[in-house]
Order: sequence, then C-alpha cells, then structure tokens
Amino acid sequence: MSVPDGAREFYTGKNVCAPMVRVSTLATRLVAHEYGADLVYSEELVDKRFVKCRREENAELGTIDFLDSKGVLTFRTIPEEKERLVFQVGTSSAALALQSAQLVAGDVAAIDVNMGCPKHFSTSGGMGARLLSQPDLIRDILTTLRRNLPETTHVTCKIRLLECEKSTAELAKMIESCGVSAFAVHGRYISQRPREPAHWNLIKNVVEAVDCPVIANGDVMRYEDFERIRKETGAASAMCARMAQWNLSIFRSEGLLPIADVKKHFVRRAIEYDNPWTFTKFQLREILNYHKHQLSPEGEAVQKSKTWNDLAEVYELEDVLKESRERRRRALVRGDSPRVSPE
Repeated sequence: MSVPDGAREFYTGKNVCAPMVRVSTLATRLVAHEYGADLVYSEELVDKRFVKCRREENAELGTIDFLDSKGVLTFRTIPEEKERLVFQVGTSSAALALQSAQLVAGDVAAIDVNMGCPKHFSTSGGMGARLLSQPDLIRDILTTLRRNLPETTHVTCKIRLLECEKSTAELAKMIESCGVSAFAVHGRYISQRPREPAHWNLIKNVVEAVDCPVIANGDVMRYEDFERIRKETGAASAMCARMAQWNLSIFRSEGLLPIADVKKHFVRRAIEYDNPWTFTKFQLREILNYHKHQLSPEGEAVQKSKTWNDLAEVYELEDVLKESRERRRRALVRGDSPRVSPE
C-alpha cells in the first residue's frame, strides 16, 4: 500500500516529544513546542475509559476538554496545537480504538496506537507491548482506524524491537501494509530497560525494510542526537522521551536552558491551563531527582506541597495563580461550567 498523501512531509525532519505517562499533559506539550518540538504526543489514553468521555469547549481556559461521567478531566488540548498533536490510544480492540479516535480526531493531527509500552498496567490489559505478539490484532486495529477515519487524520503506531531481527522487519512491513502514515520504533527489546543502550543499528534495519516514514526513538539525550539518530538509522524523524521529561529545553537548537528557568516556565503553563496538580508535582519530582536536587530546600518544598498555593510559592508564581483563579471566578459569574482536574 502506498504512503498516504501528506505523510512524508508531515513526518520528515521532525523532532518529536514522546508520549509519557503522567507527563505528556497540555502544559508539557506547550512548553516542548515553545522550545522547538515539531510534533508532540499525548500520554497514552486507555480506550475503555476514553470512550466514556464527553467533549466540551472550556471558554474559561480556551481549551477543549474531554471529561468522564463524573466531570473529571481526562484529556485537554487547545485548537492551536491541533496541527502538531498526536493522540496516543492504549487499546486491544479495534472497535474501542475507533470509538476513541472518532471522539478526538477533529482536534488532533494523528492517532497513534501504543504497541511499545512493556509496563504491567498496559500489558495486563492486552495493550502496549502485548500487541507485538498478536499481528492479526495489530492489522485489525490499524486497518479499522485507517478505513474509518478522515484521510486528513494520520494513523500511526509505536513499537519496540522483537528478539528476532527478521520478525521485526516482517512486523514493520505488515504495519506499513495497513496504510499507516508512519510508525515509531523504540530501539530496545521488550525486556530492556532505559539504562541499557538503545540499538540504533537495529532501527536502521527496520527503516530499510519499509518505504513509509519511520520515527527513531531511544537515547536521544542532547539536541545534537536528533540529527545523529536520523543520520545513523536513516529514519525520517527522531523522538525524545526521558530527557524531555527531565529538561524540556532539549528541543532548543540554541542549547539547554538553566533547569530553574525550565521548571518555572513549566509551572507557569501548568497554572495557566489548570494542569492536573498531581501530574505537575510528579513531573517536578522527576526533574528534581534527575538533577539531584530532591534534598535541596526546593526539592523538600515540592515534596511537602499539597496544593497549588504551595507550588506557586516555591516558584514565585503567586501572581499567576491569583490571576488564574480570578479568571475562573469571572467564568463562574458568566455561568461557564467549572472543570475538575484529577487529584
């Protein structure tokens, strides 16, 4: 099957912010793009939960919200990021994957199926890396999405390496035959952990086996690595996960910013867009731990924080929080419905 129209242009020469659980929120995606990311993924949203959501336009924040039956925020985006946003779905069902995709397709550029996550919470539901051993199900999911979604919505997936090189190449060819616009390859086996080196040479073998664009993922730890992994593997684009979690300014061609500036910028965006507080604290703790600041006064204050007031004080953003709350108060007076972020 030929590569869909527009796929090569959309997926060539791009620096991509990977899907990361509890990290790839709107605030993270916005900061990543402001620093230079060309494409940004959502975190994995599980189909069984997402299909129960309703879509609402949030006039208070200028966002598009997907809320569960209790009004709890499940996913948030803004119209301005549509052309660069990839929505990743966790699924083991073609029907549920399609229902989820149809709910959000009008607000994103692409739908991606998670086939690479090796963690128990994903594989126990038959999702993530569990799909790699079920080629017939992969084919069913991808062809169902491609056949039923608008041609302007890209369909992709993210995989890992199989233990056998030939099997990985065969899987890649089968995925390509489903009509995907591209797919990402994490250059590690299911059994490997991030501390073990990624196999860029094996990503190259996958790239050479197919004609569609491939996004290379694994050990992109500096800005220069985006171009280096593209050159060494022949991949069309490059994806960064861990370092993006620890310092979003990795997407800056000018080089990394002081981490203090990055943290403050992230918290500002988190406040402005009412990011889930628990996810914001989680990401800050990950940053602090990586930079060995967890025992600093800042690190201890973040660890002890229990409210937005606490975090705003740590990062001297009380005025931003005050304005954000005033904006919500005005929205309530107008009658706009408040949104509940998960704790």
